[in-house]
Amino acid sequence: MPEIIINGPEGRLEGRYQHGRVPDAPIALILHPHPQHGGTMNNKVVYTLYHAFARKGFSVLRFNFRGVGRSQGTFDRGEGELSDAASALDWLQTFNQNARLCWVAGFSFGAWIGMQLLMRRPEISGFISVAPPANLYDFSFLAPCPASGMIALGDRDEIVPQAAVNKLVERLKAQRNLEIDYRIIPGANHFFHDRLEALNEALDDYLSKAIAPAETAAAR
Repeated sequence: MPEIIINGPEGRLEGRYQHGRVPDAPIALILHPHPQHGGTMNNKVVYTLYHAFARKGFSVLRFNFRGVGRSQGTFDRGEGELSDAASALDWLQTFNQNARLCWVAGFSFGAWIGMQLLMRRPEISGFISVAPPANLYDFSFLAPCPASGMIALGDRDEIVPQAAVNKLVERLKAQRNLEIDYRIIPGANHFFHDRLEALNEALDDYLSKAIAPAETAAAR
């Protein structure tokens, strides 16, 4: 799990990277929760996402947004963090130019940034959003959403109400040619305390089902 440094828009971005086992391995970028509320790339949900993709053979990168850990810069209300994510994806693609697939995954604030990145980068073919804060941020830009994916939420989330995420999922499912796998994790709060294994099982199950058809389509 080598430490890497990315040249970001405001200076150095600190990251951790694991290279896939095959030359044309798919790639995944993992985005952490809110920098001003303790979010870092070492968050346990982020770590769980990172290893779920690594187990499936992805080349996977997680990093600290500007102003977090050893990353330079200061919090920029999401605009700068989106630029950071784009720079991280550029880095990931530079070292994996023959990647078969490109995915983005994020937790909470990172899910919001990830979905914005999805709209701006047509090469992203799939996503996972854990506890997307649909009550705190506007997700109406997903019109239409360009890729299918998974949304996961704990049924005891004390920060993101299930009703807000239900509405987001309903809007997405109403779009043509879009499949949203919506997983409610029983007993899980926002940070999935004592429920990380249940989240991990849901991630493994979803990725196992989603990757094979996507790789077949990418190979055509």
